[in-house]
Amino acid sequence: MPAPGFLDTIDLDRRLPRDEYRDLKADLEVRLGKLQRQAIKARLPIVVLFEGGEGAGKGTLINRFIRRLDPRHCRVHSINKVYEDELFHPYLWRFWRRLPAAGKMTVLDRSWYGPILQQRVGNDILENEWKTACTEMEQLERQLCDGGYLIIKIFLHISKEEQESRYRELEANPATAWRITREDWIHHENYDTFCAYADEMLARSDSKRAPWHLISAEDLRSATVEVFRTIVDAVEGALEERKKPRREKIEVQIPTKGDPLKKVDPNQEVSREEYRRRLEPLQEEIHELQHQMYTRRLPAVIVYEGWDAAGKGGNIKRLTQSLDPRGYQVIPVAAPTELEKKHHYLWRFWRDIPKAGHVGIFDRSWYGRVLVERVEGFCTEADWHRAYREINEFEAQLTHFGFVVIKFWLHIDNQEQLRRFERRQADPNKQWKITEEDWRNRDRWEDYRGALRDMLVMTSTDIAPWTVVESNSKLFARLKALETVIAALKERL
Repeated sequence: MPAPGFLDTIDLDRRLPRDEYRDLKADLEVRLGKLQRQAIKARLPIVVLFEGGEGAGKGTLINRFIRRLDPRHCRVHSINKVYEDELFHPYLWRFWRRLPAAGKMTVLDRSWYGPILQQRVGNDILENEWKTACTEMEQLERQLCDGGYLIIKIFLHISKEEQESRYRELEANPATAWRITREDWIHHENYDTFCAYADEMLARSDSKRAPWHLISAEDLRSATVEVFRTIVDAVEGALEERKKPRREKIEVQIPTKGDPLKKVDPNQEVSREEYRRRLEPLQEEIHELQHQMYTRRLPAVIVYEGWDAAGKGGNIKRLTQSLDPRGYQVIPVAAPTELEKKHHYLWRFWRDIPKAGHVGIFDRSWYGRVLVERVEGFCTEADWHRAYREINEFEAQLTHFGFVVIKFWLHIDNQEQLRRFERRQADPNKQWKITEEDWRNRDRWEDYRGALRDMLVMTSTDIAPWTVVESNSKLFARLKALETVIAALKERL
């Protein structure tokens, strides 16, 4: 791993003769086109990110690189401008949305590092915020690499003198003068500060699975060949690695003692008269709290998990009846689509995260990874073990942005579930709610019970605790959920 100051070790005097450049580039272009076809066949998702100082030639080098690629399977995103909608979401949201599907490639002109680095140079970010951002970016890269992504990180470097020369050349041409702004010259004045902070960033974020590739961009011919060679070598290595038997270590140990459900009695009751008396005041209060959350731009995520027929739909309905529909969204989560299967499993949930001031209600959620996918064998043992940490990191990133994260497990006993299944089966108006899969899942009650125990133990945290809702009585469950949401929102406000 490089040490701070390693930018000074880059050979900025390196040059490549035109004839040698032409021959090397032609060979690398052929190999690159072939490798793209192999990556598509192998379903390898690739992220190539370009970082570096202003004027280093990122746009030129990206353009030269993608010319040889099939554009149907490659997309370039520029991260220079931050849109308003992105400011209303967690920082990494904009990058999760741009991730490629299996077999596709995404090229980032700047990445999750660029905006944070610029904020440091401009003294627009506190030290603790910088450290938190670094941690979240490290988590993102680890999650992606664990999920089968190839991340290629390229940092282009030029001297301060070369940067000034390129600025002057662009300014002298009326057709390109618009490209050089006052901010560019401020960046030039802060060149040494930028390099110092870039050194620190590069040293901290260099890893074995996602290393930095440092390239001198003083000579564009030499830089072009190095960019091509870096990408070709990385893709070849990743494709070779995929041919090897997959040997994943189980890194997360689940405690064998303790069961949060052991002392839970699902038979909590409330009379219909009391339910009616308490329901309306609670709905009025949550209506008022929603408006306060909106005016203060505080977002919330409410997760509903539970046994089949536990009453999630009715519970959500009572929660939303008095809410302003412009400020919330209910996201029903079913089995992943073909497109969703081609991405990291968290991708589809990041896309639906509400913006600041809004509420997102998930009818089932990312916890399917450690419940259905675990029990039914839709992912490997290493996958669902790793998911506990990834889910905790995801929820920590939400709360760091300002989210209130509320998680419900609606708990009924085995016999109550059977009664509800039979009632649905006998009622022509409710038969659509019961399927063969529901009966099959019921036969695996104990398997799901074990996975549920582990889920509650591993993912109930101080910032995002689970609330078990005793749900044999739907009336009691609805009141408890409303009271829990109200208490959490009031505490944040």
